[in-house]
Amino acid sequence: MTNSPTLIVMIGLPARGKTYVSKKLTRYLNWIGVPTKVFNLGVYRREAVKSYKSYDFFRHDNKEAMEIRKRCALVALEDVKAYLLEECGQIAVFDATNTTRERRDLILNFAKENAFKVFFVESVCDDPEVIAANILEVKVSSPDYPERNRENVMDDFLKRIECYKVTYQPLDPDAYDKDLSFIKVINVGQRFLVNRVQDYIQSKIVYYLMNIHVQPRTIYLCRHGESEYNLVGKIGGDSGLSPRGKQFAQALKKFIEEQEIVELKVWTSQLKRTIQTAESLGVTYEQWKILNEIDAGVCEEMTYAEIEAKYPDEFALRDQEKYLYRYPGGESYQDLVQRLEPVIMELERQGNVLVISHQAVMRCLLAYFLDKSADELPYLRCPLHTILKLTPVAYGCKVETITLNVEAVNTHRDKPSLDSNNLPASQTPVRMRRNGFTPRASADTVKRPRHYSVGSKPLDLLGAFPSLEARDGADQPQLQPQGGNACLEPAASVTRETLPSLSASE
Repeated sequence: MTNSPTLIVMIGLPARGKTYVSKKLTRYLNWIGVPTKVFNLGVYRREAVKSYKSYDFFRHDNKEAMEIRKRCALVALEDVKAYLLEECGQIAVFDATNTTRERRDLILNFAKENAFKVFFVESVCDDPEVIAANILEVKVSSPDYPERNRENVMDDFLKRIECYKVTYQPLDPDAYDKDLSFIKVINVGQRFLVNRVQDYIQSKIVYYLMNIHVQPRTIYLCRHGESEYNLVGKIGGDSGLSPRGKQFAQALKKFIEEQEIVELKVWTSQLKRTIQTAESLGVTYEQWKILNEIDAGVCEEMTYAEIEAKYPDEFALRDQEKYLYRYPGGESYQDLVQRLEPVIMELERQGNVLVISHQAVMRCLLAYFLDKSADELPYLRCPLHTILKLTPVAYGCKVETITLNVEAVNTHRDKPSLDSNNLPASQTPVRMRRNGFTPRASADTVKRPRHYSVGSKPLDLLGAFPSLEARDGADQPQLQPQGGNACLEPAASVTRETLPSLSASE
């Protein structure tokens, strides 16, 4: 985070996937905790001109229309300014064609006046099949074309593109634009050109854009089969599957076989219950440590009733702000989102994937694909023995819920009604922005090793520590700091021959 907000400026002819990239990038940035908002100039134009008639509106010699379009851009930039300076936004995405140097210079001057950083994203595509597919998939349903006659839409939109081509001035990395920060995405991901990346957030944007693709694929999310700890209401730990959990694993195998999914990859955590579920499939699978369930710290292997009885203040604090609350010696949902970022990046790179994980982990992954807020994320319903089939579509993700008809306990806890009277005055939480720091749950938050054997109790970090002198040289428990997961580094090369190429079905 920085006190200098960033303005991301899209560039490109119509039907080049600018809005697709804008929406997807905004969803990703909000998910990792960077407040981001899209400002689509087409929305402002449609408000100013209530009814669209034809491509003539976009002719460069239509002075009246050109004046309207410029006024719309200025109004949109004022809204950008209000969002970044008054509404605590961090990144604004200006989604428009911005195809002339005159328009880009206007934006640069605006950013300079307000001390905003600027990063351009130019989408270049000369593949007629890709462009036609994009027009048919997205533009046919545009508010500009309520009649939705495909032939008429295609003809008018192609003429609209020709209007822009007359004045289009691409970014020039060798001369006029050599000092600007930008990425050129060429033919929806076949090649990239990156110029003068300024900071950490811009490097994350570049890395993300170099890994996304829009080829047809399906992502299946499910939890492990019902575990022995699920039956008794305990959280965390590393227990095995219950008899019904094993029955679900067999039902999952049958379901996957019936789907006949091409080149399906299967990912699990490193905890026993997900591995046992995957083993029943009889296929190759990958174990990811970062897919392990949220670390409940001192509350591991306890029921919620036990936590409320032993740590009533902690129990109340978590109900007050579940996303930001961090278990003593454990993690918060905010921590979990940061841990799972490499998984999201790899999911964007891959084709068909089945992820067998845990309730909190599945909530975080689902929140990314469905663009759910931090308040909604910890309460998303992810029941046992249920598969969520996610199919990316033009500007979002289609979700299908598949229940395999194997009974299981209900582990979902609804969002409680907030009552600060349950807390001591000194511990009444203050509402914070999503990107605020995660408060420590107590003054004695100490990290411990993440894994321990089944049945062993975690160290009571909220209780009193034994006197060192009283131990008379007895062996001391070794508390080791828990290392964070290394972030994936952005690729050094700006070309991607090995990554899947994108299509503009966006």
